[in-house]
Order: sequence, then C-alpha cells, then structure tokens
Amino acid sequence: MGISLPRVLRSGRWAESVKPPKVSYLIGWEEPLAKIVRFHETGGPEVLRVEDGDPGRPGPDEVLLEVEAIGLNRSEASFRSGHYLVKANLPSIIGTECSGRIIAMGDGVEGWSLGDAAVTLPSFPAGAYGVYASEAIVPAYCMIRRPEWLSAAQAASSAVAFLTAWGGMVEAGKLAKGQYVIIPAASSSVGLAAVQVARDLGAVPIATTRRRNKANALLDAGAAFVVVTEEDNLPEEIARITHGKGVELIFDPVAGPYVETLSGCLADEGVLIIYGGLANLPATFPRQMAIRRNLTMRGYNILGLLLDQSRLNTAYRYITERLRDGRFKMPIADTFQLDDIAEAHRRLEANLHVGKIVVET
Repeated sequence: MGISLPRVLRSGRWAESVKPPKVSYLIGWEEPLAKIVRFHETGGPEVLRVEDGDPGRPGPDEVLLEVEAIGLNRSEASFRSGHYLVKANLPSIIGTECSGRIIAMGDGVEGWSLGDAAVTLPSFPAGAYGVYASEAIVPAYCMIRRPEWLSAAQAASSAVAFLTAWGGMVEAGKLAKGQYVIIPAASSSVGLAAVQVARDLGAVPIATTRRRNKANALLDAGAAFVVVTEEDNLPEEIARITHGKGVELIFDPVAGPYVETLSGCLADEGVLIIYGGLANLPATFPRQMAIRRNLTMRGYNILGLLLDQSRLNTAYRYITERLRDGRFKMPIADTFQLDDIAEAHRRLEANLHVGKIVVET
C-alpha cells in the first residue's frame, strides 16, 4: 500500500505503528498513490512515463522511502535506451541513487528507525528496484545514513560520485601524493569528485573536456591542468605537463577507440582504469605498447566497495568529513521535478552541464 507522510512526533521521536504484521509504518498512514517512473520500451527520454501506482509494502530486509531527491546517472540513460550491461525486463522501473526518509520497514531490518534519513547506493541490479519515484522500496543493505546537516539534494549528488572516485583511484589505482592522474569527462559528477579526491591526496589532477566552455569550472573544482581535447593534442599536452614522463594513472569513463590515445599518455608501468563505456564502442587495447612499457588496463565497478561494510564506512567517513568542512562539494547543474523526468534525461544526454542533475519529488 502507499503511505502518506504525516509528520507525527512523540517526545522528539518518530512515532511507529505496525500494520499489517511484520511491516512498521509511520503512524497515521493512508493509501494514496505514489508517482513511479517506468518505461515500457527502450529508447530515448520520451519513453519514460510518470505513472500513478502502488509502491507496495516492503518485504523482509526492505524499507519504503519517501524520496526527496534523485541523482541522475549516465548508466540509467544507457539502461533506458537498451545499451546497458543489464537488459531491462519491460515494463521497467529505473534509478539507483536517491536521498529520502524511511516511512516503512519490513521484517528483519536492523540498525534503522522510521524517519531516518538515508542515501541509496547502486548495490542492486538495474531494474530490480527503482528510485525514480515519490516513494520507493529498496533493500536495507543498499542504504547509508545521510547526515542531518547534508541536504537531500547534496546527498543524492555526492555519495555515489565520491565513493566511485575513491574506490577507483585510491583503492584500485593506488593514487599517491605527487602522482599525475588524467580524468577524462571531468565535468561529470564522478569526474568532479575525482578531481577533488586527487587534489586532497596531494596528487596532480589533469582534467580533460571536449569543449573549452567547461575549462574554468574544472579549474575552480581543483584541476591543476585542463586539456580541451577538441583543440589540444592530448599526448603532446601530457608530455609537456609531465616533462615527458607521462602519468601514473588514468581514470576513464569513456573507453572506446580513444583508449589507445590515452594509453600513450601513461608513464612506464602506468595504469588505465575504465569505469564506464560512454563511447558505446569497442575499446582498442594497445598490445605492443602495453607489453613494451608494462602498462596495465583494468575495469572497475563500485559494487565490491559498497558490499564491504568496513571499506564503505572508511570511505564514507573520509568523504562526509570533507563535505562538512567544505573541502568537497558537488555542483548541482540543474534541478527538475519528477513530472519532468524525460526533460531531465534530455539534459543529461546533451552533456552540456557541469556537475550533477537532480530531480526533486
């Protein structure tokens, strides 16, 4: 059943009732319909439909969230269009990253209370759950706490981006103080997070972007250098910046044929980490170069970090400390309402923004 959201408090705590058995709800619940985004066919942003529907009751180890803010990701556009690693089971729900409050809990949920503020992480398969909604059921294991001082929009914008940057560059890439790192597509949320994490570690972040109109924003975010790939020769610029040595690490979400060009920017024994496939084309592995110079190319996804509570706590503590004192910040490029989700996806795919696109409910 859908759940209404009366702000009922008793002695400063959210009041609880239990109805039906094994599902805990906020007191005063009713049965309105929620807004839920679905797509019944793959294709462009126009296939996204905002429908009235019943979000259902949370099952064992699940919660029902009142969704306050949703962070959009390019992987969701790929899922919607049919180009993602996981194919949609139509009609499909969509979305992994949101911030909201718990309004119902299924049996077996531990460590959470009704009314708690939470952020969801992409630790479930695309389409298995979907947070493009005003109310959404999610597994409790995919949530982390949202600090009360962090707004819903900033939480939905920041957590996954900074965790991805940390996991990919620090855990997988072993980035260290004084090393150079190239960050392609640096105006994305993960790209901007990677720039800030690298700078915080004392590394030298080199941001790349196709167009010069984003260069100043990347410098403001902390990039030591910006290379505009539509104008500059990337290997020549990297040779100039590094005095011919090359970079120790590349953290790339694009892949495709440009991988060969990127590989030519690596120092001997350098590492290229690919965490996305925005090019939607096969990557070219420079076999001879890799053998001659002992290069490493590897893929990265964040799931291992998200499912390891100890590693996740360490990374999230590092990130939230810096969000709180201002060392880290995620620019919110645009804000849309849920009814305008198709337009929000058009904006996402236009690739004109710097930072995160947020949808409010």
